[in-house]
Amino acid sequence: MCGIVGYVGPKETLDVLLGGLKRLEYRGYDSAGVSVISELGLETRKKAGKLTNLVNEIAEHPMRPSHIGIGHTRWATHGAPTDGNAHPHLGGPTQKLSLIHNGIIENFAELKAELLAEGTKFASETDSEVAAHLIAREYASVGDLPTAFANVVNRLHGAFTLLVVHVDQPDVVMAARRNAPLVIGLGDGENFLGSDVAAFVEHTKRAISVGQDQIVILRANSVEVRGFDGTPATPEEFTVDWDASAASKGGWPSFMDKEIHDQPQAVGDTLMGRIDADGVVQLSEVESLGVDWVNNIDRLVFVACGTASYAGDVAKYAVEKWSRIPTSVELSHEFRYRDPIITDRTLVVAISQSGETMDTLMATRYAKEAGAKVLAICNTQGATLARESDAVIYTHAGPEVAVASTKALTAQITAGYLLGLLLAQLRNSMPATARQALGQELLKMPARVQQVIDGLAQPRQLGKDFADAKSVLFLGRNVGFPIAMEGALKLKELAYIHAEGFAAGELKHGPIALIDEGQPVIVIVPSPREADTLHPKVISNIQEIRARGAKVIAVAEEGDAIVGDYAEHVIFTPQCQSIFSPILSVIPLQAFAMELATAKGLDVDQPRNLAKSVTVE
Repeated sequence: MCGIVGYVGPKETLDVLLGGLKRLEYRGYDSAGVSVISELGLETRKKAGKLTNLVNEIAEHPMRPSHIGIGHTRWATHGAPTDGNAHPHLGGPTQKLSLIHNGIIENFAELKAELLAEGTKFASETDSEVAAHLIAREYASVGDLPTAFANVVNRLHGAFTLLVVHVDQPDVVMAARRNAPLVIGLGDGENFLGSDVAAFVEHTKRAISVGQDQIVILRANSVEVRGFDGTPATPEEFTVDWDASAASKGGWPSFMDKEIHDQPQAVGDTLMGRIDADGVVQLSEVESLGVDWVNNIDRLVFVACGTASYAGDVAKYAVEKWSRIPTSVELSHEFRYRDPIITDRTLVVAISQSGETMDTLMATRYAKEAGAKVLAICNTQGATLARESDAVIYTHAGPEVAVASTKALTAQITAGYLLGLLLAQLRNSMPATARQALGQELLKMPARVQQVIDGLAQPRQLGKDFADAKSVLFLGRNVGFPIAMEGALKLKELAYIHAEGFAAGELKHGPIALIDEGQPVIVIVPSPREADTLHPKVISNIQEIRARGAKVIAVAEEGDAIVGDYAEHVIFTPQCQSIFSPILSVIPLQAFAMELATAKGLDVDQPRNLAKSVTVE
């Protein structure tokens, strides 16, 4: 969850660190700090709050030029977001060592007790400072930083990425990774470290993902990777397929606004090269699952958290309908703790934008140990989830900086549709003409997404109009149900008000008790055009809540001549086959939540208490 960046090379270190931290601030913004080694020795600045506080602190107390350093943006775990708890942390009585940390050290209490018994003084409430003092103590004993570093990381339990610099060895940054992300950036006479490639993409597109339980010894002209046991490692290099401008606002008032408008391209890029004009799907990525993998599946399980789980809920409808494979959706953090039935005939599909969501990683590791095949749907090249899965479908949404997910969701749903069509194609579970017609319809979705984007003035205005709402309810049926839940989640994340998404058919079984005079309710209305439509039932739900004083905002398809008679406001989206409607109906809900929160004066890119990538359980 925290953002980390390291650098060694000829550039002015502070410029590299602050630039990287700015692009990583979405990962943590409770505090920020940097340490550099200059002619004065180790210099450290850190401040609670957002990165601008650190920038102002450096302006008031400048740092000397340097060519090596580490930087950190924090999402608080141990200890409140204060100046003292901000990273970096200094180690040892001479304070020549500086450390930054992403993750949680689970055995910190016993290690801290050991240090306290020796008389070590602590300046923070964090688990991270324990590691700083341990490494400093070990270095004083062995006199070699790589050896001291390795000795200590082997004692740590939990999830961590650690970066360390020491005044006595001013040409090297040490790093270690266990259950938390770390990427190396390869330059010409310079090298970089980051919690993701955004930390250094301005300077290089050449990158290496650091594997589980690996140590990095980073110098300006060399990179060495070892296992925790000292065994040399040779990780593969990859090329970042986007540039630094993709991670900037580009004139938009917020990253979220920009990323909402990126969705036509995100959906289109996820489809590109994977489905031809005839609607036939080609997903070469899944070939690594084996020759006869599709015939060995008797069950499919999506595992994900938060917004990604709603993408799985939508994909479930498509996969079951088209391929006839029994499918379920599990919250990653609950999955492995209830002793689920997993066999070698289970396909587990893990969905994560970052590919570093710890709950999802642990769920997939559990599934693999039980013999299941794991397929990842991921947006981040070189991510841990992608590397640990048997196959990966990248979503090609580009960097998503706003904490509240928008374009990653629609790209994930698109990838789920591609998987569902591929399974139907390989299993021959539906007529080829019907399957290809679906594929051709899917190809039309980027243009329809653009139509929705072009018509967002209405939901944005409604967000402003309802800025004083204390609670908003969302209703949907079939594929509209997960979109109702996602709409509620966006409002909770951004506006900090009560919001709930319900299956509309469940209304009479309890939730209708929440309806009071003036209660805003957003209803995802199914298409009236299909033979087995749920449209009349949802219209009945609208009548029921209107009779009790609710104010209804309906999201309905163009040409629905009935819904306007029952709802105060109707947001129309382009017609499409109902199964594909979530890609369109979710976008007005994103805009509604964004504008409502903005009208309340809230930061939609960095909502309180949240981080973009949850890298701890």
